[in-house]
Amino acid sequence: MPSRKGHEMHTVYILFMNMQRIKSYRIVINKHAYILRLCLFFYLFLPPLHLHAQQKGDTITNKTHEIPGVTIKARRAPQKVSAATPTQIITKDNIEHLGLQNMADAVRHFTGANVKDYGGVGGLKTVSIRNLGAAHTAISYDGIAVSNCQAGQIDIGRFSLDNVALLSLAIGQGDNLLQPARLYASAGVLNIETEVPLFTGKYSFQGRIKGGSYGMVNPSLRWAQRLGKQTTLTVDGNFLRADGIYDFTLENGKYTTKERRYNSDINSWHGEANLFHTFKDSSELSIKTYYFDSERGLPGVVLLYNPNSYERLWDKNFFTQVKYKKQFSPQWVLQAQGKYNYSKNKYQDEGAQYEGGITTEHYRQNEYYLSATIVYSPIKEFSLALAQDGAINTLWNNLQFCPYPTRYTSLTAFSAKYQTGQFTAMASLVGTYLTEHVENGERPEDMSRLSPSASISFRPWKEQLFYIRAMYKSTFRTPTFNDLYYYRLGNRSLRPEKAQEYNIGITWSGSPCSWINNISVTLDGYYNHVKDKIVAFPSTYVWRMANYGKAHISGVDFTFSTFIPIIPQIDLRIAGGYTWQKAIDVTSSSTSNYKDQLPYTPEHSGNGNVIVETPWVNVGYSVVGVGKRYYLSQNIPDYKIDGYTDHTLSVSHAFKFSRYTLTLQAEVINLLNKQYEVIKYYPMPGRNWQVSGTIQF
Repeated sequence: MPSRKGHEMHTVYILFMNMQRIKSYRIVINKHAYILRLCLFFYLFLPPLHLHAQQKGDTITNKTHEIPGVTIKARRAPQKVSAATPTQIITKDNIEHLGLQNMADAVRHFTGANVKDYGGVGGLKTVSIRNLGAAHTAISYDGIAVSNCQAGQIDIGRFSLDNVALLSLAIGQGDNLLQPARLYASAGVLNIETEVPLFTGKYSFQGRIKGGSYGMVNPSLRWAQRLGKQTTLTVDGNFLRADGIYDFTLENGKYTTKERRYNSDINSWHGEANLFHTFKDSSELSIKTYYFDSERGLPGVVLLYNPNSYERLWDKNFFTQVKYKKQFSPQWVLQAQGKYNYSKNKYQDEGAQYEGGITTEHYRQNEYYLSATIVYSPIKEFSLALAQDGAINTLWNNLQFCPYPTRYTSLTAFSAKYQTGQFTAMASLVGTYLTEHVENGERPEDMSRLSPSASISFRPWKEQLFYIRAMYKSTFRTPTFNDLYYYRLGNRSLRPEKAQEYNIGITWSGSPCSWINNISVTLDGYYNHVKDKIVAFPSTYVWRMANYGKAHISGVDFTFSTFIPIIPQIDLRIAGGYTWQKAIDVTSSSTSNYKDQLPYTPEHSGNGNVIVETPWVNVGYSVVGVGKRYYLSQNIPDYKIDGYTDHTLSVSHAFKFSRYTLTLQAEVINLLNKQYEVIKYYPMPGRNWQVSGTIQF
């Protein structure tokens, strides 16, 4: 039998790593009233899809990424200064010129986003907006949320940047009415938009090969084929392998030793196919099929005199999603979406704490998801929207006393938007109903809640792009399957974790002089209140999940970007951001950590980047800085993690030939070779490099 200490260490570690695990089981479709309501909704709204209507320009959704060409122009004003809620954008050109290596590197350049990185090429990476927690942050992949009911947090490291056209981060919610109710219900949304083919011939091709430190090899390809005047097919694929072995320095009191990081290897495959079709009535259909398969080592915490780790994780994820959009008239627009998601995970570890010296855990998860949103605009300035989502989630694992839960979720969002040239106001009300079925033991109580939100943006002077904005949003997160059912740790009596968001800010964009093409500035102050936090809490003999904790989070976000044409054909682009944040624990005045900064929350953080574009070479430089943090709840010197800065330098040039374009690029990451930790006892790599070659025709 494993020792108590070994079991506790294993249990706490699983809390973090189980973000990837998922399950499957028999689907029991019982006759709940909300399911009938969902079916009725789709029955009423989907039949009219065969009607004829003219397509109108997309003035209702206000989506900047509808036209692929906009992604290039958007670089001149990366922040949407007119948005009523803080919104930031990173384009494909920014990603390439700055030499950003993965999704986590890109998200670090969003002000207000906190990325947890467990190090290495294949280390787990999650994102939290304004310290509300990763479970409050939705990840949208081409308009449909990525889900993980088991752990509630998404590993953004598994998404490739190779086919990304646009990344955006909306705090609160975006101005787009035509979105699923699941996105309305989130505290913030990281939106990943992949490339939509735009070419005049019959096909296009892009092939890329990357190589770099730690045995990294990453080939990828993208093929786009026109199947007809209104139909296009794209296929993307990439492979990533790395041994992940790198040096680091281990300090033990006054002694310092050179060590090597092992068991950080990864082998992963990713492929997806997309079909785009425009019907004669100008309605649009897109179908995406996605597959991800990986095996990786989990390097674990750095322990003195024990550099070995034997933990392994295998992930398989498949999903297919369908989106249909139709504008019946200038007043009515419908968007319907559906998705099936399957995930399979295997976790294995070796050690004397396990019976037989080894433990193997298997997880499977399924999701069936439907969504429909209809927008009605009686006049040009005013729009109403109704969004209805329904989801069924199942979980299976091979652990003792698994209850094999099935979760039924209904989300209904009603929203309204009023917009003129100088004023925008938006309000929404989200109703959530959730019920569960279990095969073993008692099931949790049903959950229902109404969550309101409101935002405004005002432009005082017509001649100036200066806006004043304010936002309020109420959100909550339901307990995950792990929170409720994990062996010995789960608690089926948990309540939802609730959050209140407040934001007030100013934005400005303009050209103050002839030699500056554009400057965009945003400044936002915010306050968040979180209560009934779901945390692992020590009981008499074991740790157990509980609603325990309140947090007050206040802060300021500042962003800046400018575009300066120095001389003809030479352009300079500068952007940056800064965050001051005070996130304190106010659970109980009698505890030693009362009003201490929450773990892994820096008071100061920021980022900056410079891009120089010339006919001969493009140079990109970026830096991310994070102040000191504490890895436990008490803010004492023993628990402090030093701050760090991470610098990246990128150089690239595109050689244009008659029939194809060849782009060569080189990057140096962690330019100053500074050792640092994002998560305590998980050292990040030192200076490393990557080179790539890309051919397009």
